[in-house]
Amino acid sequence: MHVLRPQFRIEAQAALEFAGQRGFGVVVAADEHGPRASHVPFVLEQRDGQVIVQIHLTARNPLVPLADGARRFLLIVAGDDAYISNDWYASQDNVSTWLYEAVHLSGVAHLRGLDENRGHGDALLAVAEARLPKPPWDLARMEPEKRESMLAAIRVIDLVVDTVEGQAKLNQHKSDADHVAVAGRLARSLETGHRRLARKMQALRPGLGYDFS
Repeated sequence: MHVLRPQFRIEAQAALEFAGQRGFGVVVAADEHGPRASHVPFVLEQRDGQVIVQIHLTARNPLVPLADGARRFLLIVAGDDAYISNDWYASQDNVSTWLYEAVHLSGVAHLRGLDENRGHGDALLAVAEARLPKPPWDLARMEPEKRESMLAAIRVIDLVVDTVEGQAKLNQHKSDADHVAVAGRLARSLETGHRRLARKMQALRPGLGYDFS
């Protein structure tokens, strides 16, 4: 088992919080034919001192038989990203690049029993619905026969996380002037994700005289 090294504990916790807030990612594992991948919503929880990512797939998904309690899965959780043109910087001769945030969670995958499908569905909906400005919808409102048919068609997988890798490129290595210039460009973008990145850049280096108007 891979153990998180002590010097990475703070970074790992921040990465887990980021992943939990996103709640959606790409799960990847390999069989004899090569890598397999699926886009999945997930619930992240602490259970018995372990970090568990719980996902579900359709029963026929080729990843399902790979969750054998021995094989490792990788979950990629991507955040916002933005292309940065070289003429957005205050200084000269920079290279165009991309800013982004992402987290990789990996560990051994375990297939759960069908009796856990309803609990997983309830937990997943509770997290997702809580983000919306409306009364939450839940499975109890669904016609029972249709609900049970839907639940029977999925398989729940626990990914027991033992490795957390957080990756972020927010121009940490650039000068204050370049940092402010790029953040200002992103803040004025029409894309919501770009504006979120600008606020995160501002939080990294507060008090620099940003102009987001």
